Amino acid sequence: MAVTNFIPQVWEARLIEKFHARSVAKAITVPPTKIEGNKIIYNVVSDIAVKDYSGTVTFDELTTPKREINMDQKKYWAFKVGDVDKVQAAGELIDPHVREAGAVLQETADKFVLGLYASAHADNKLGTQESPIEVDKTNIYDTIVDINKKLDKKRVPRSGRFITINADILGMLEKDDRFTRNYTVLENGILDGAKINGSQLVLSEDVDTTSDVIKVIANHNTAIGYGEQLQETEALRLESDFADGVRGLAVYGGQVLRPEGVAVGFLKIKTTP
Repeated sequence: MAVTNFIPQVWEARLIEKFHARSVAKAITVPPTKIEGNKIIYNVVSDIAVKDYSGTVTFDELTTPKREINMDQKKYWAFKVGDVDKVQAAGELIDPHVREAGAVLQETADKFVLGLYASAHADNKLGTQESPIEVDKTNIYDTIVDINKKLDKKRVPRSGRFITINADILGMLEKDDRFTRNYTVLENGILDGAKINGSQLVLSEDVDTTSDVIKVIANHNTAIGYGEQLQETEALRLESDFADGVRGLAVYGGQVLRPEGVAVGFLKIKTTP
């Protein structure tokens, strides 16, 4: 039997490394205070009141109420290898096997997190699914500024903001002289060196696009909570094949913690007659 020396921690560590390196969700969200079982725990700081001074000072009670988010999204990965012990012993041969598993998990989680734009504050939406804003190279830059301005109106801090776009939007931006083209695309989609209105641009093809309507999502990194963990990683001998099977279960969840910190633009590429 070829799975007697299987070490799940080795595979999990490599998978998590690959997942986090490419994850947009991890880059644009706030990590949880802690994880308890299948729940992500956040401690939310209470508001502080500013009062008129008239000779006496009263002290407010500060509380840190817990926000709990269920990790209710469950995804698994499974593949066959000829001899899992040999692959594990070779070390570097693990990477090709976990790279694809990590990539698929990352894309699935990114789609989930970027789909949370629906919980943005009602005032923080530019256009609608039924009536999107038409954009081309002449107005895309200004349109993204307008989306970002929605966060300004809600007094969201400038530091820690992200704007997630897809390749179609990036292509139009590159034709605008105001856009800084000297950037580097990092593995997790961050366009290092590219900001608009002080907000960091992120490139992702996991942004929701339905009926030719593209969503551009702006958010502060404290506005969305997200967490994930691997629950099971195991190897087994396959009865129907002369091979070993490696499989794992990942759970994750997320939620908009501050709706005023998320804005979305519903855009449609203008057609040229």
